[in-house]
Amino acid sequence: MQIRPGIEVASLSDVGCQRENNEDALFYWEAQSDDEFQRKGRLALVADGMGGYEGGQEASRLAVETIRDVYDHDPASDPRDALLNGFRIAHERIRQYADAHPEFHGMGTTCTALALNDFRLYFVHVGDSRLYLVRHNSISRLTKDHSYVGRLVESGILNSDEAENHPQRHILTAALGAGGEVIADSPETPVTLEDGDTLVLCTDGLWGLVHEPEILKIVDGHEASAACAELVKIARDRGGPDNITVQILRLPANGSSRN
Repeated sequence: MQIRPGIEVASLSDVGCQRENNEDALFYWEAQSDDEFQRKGRLALVADGMGGYEGGQEASRLAVETIRDVYDHDPASDPRDALLNGFRIAHERIRQYADAHPEFHGMGTTCTALALNDFRLYFVHVGDSRLYLVRHNSISRLTKDHSYVGRLVESGILNSDEAENHPQRHILTAALGAGGEVIADSPETPVTLEDGDTLVLCTDGLWGLVHEPEILKIVDGHEASAACAELVKIARDRGGPDNITVQILRLPANGSSRN
């Protein structure tokens, strides 16, 4: 994994305490050539597969590999367009794989992908894996969960605190590979980042057990690799019923992350 100077990147994926295999996937990518890096920036993804022992694992793998490949080769000058195109193609590839392997009927995956070019953050999201922004001793969630409980929050039936502990919070309403068309969220304009900002990508195996104030405290108090290890440890200590995946990208405080 090539990481150019100007950013701190760390990631960790753990099978958890009750699963036999890891259906999560993650990826970090930079273009090999400096010219392409200037145009495309940095790419990071997490995905959480569903559909059984091999189905979920294959779905998450197909998602991250397809989106990486499409983003790498897409001629679009807009990172958001390239990401959206990658999601569309990944959705179709997962559906085609399920059609060719009937035993994996129902396979699919969440996916949250970000592209970071200079201080501009682009992201596309399906499912309930999350992207957080840590800034100035505060944490904010940039994604919304595509889940049954997420809809209840949007409609005002539940508040965010009630949603975090709802027994049906993991029932998805959208995923790559599920449904006729992919339903992806992506802001039309990039988020402008600041010196010292930290981005946290994670699957529900982490955020379901480690709450946002805890994520903030650990991310603020540790280097990226140590923060990943501590977050996964807490999730495991609390039972770790699901796979646990986290990826952290931290911009330096002096602004040297500009391409």
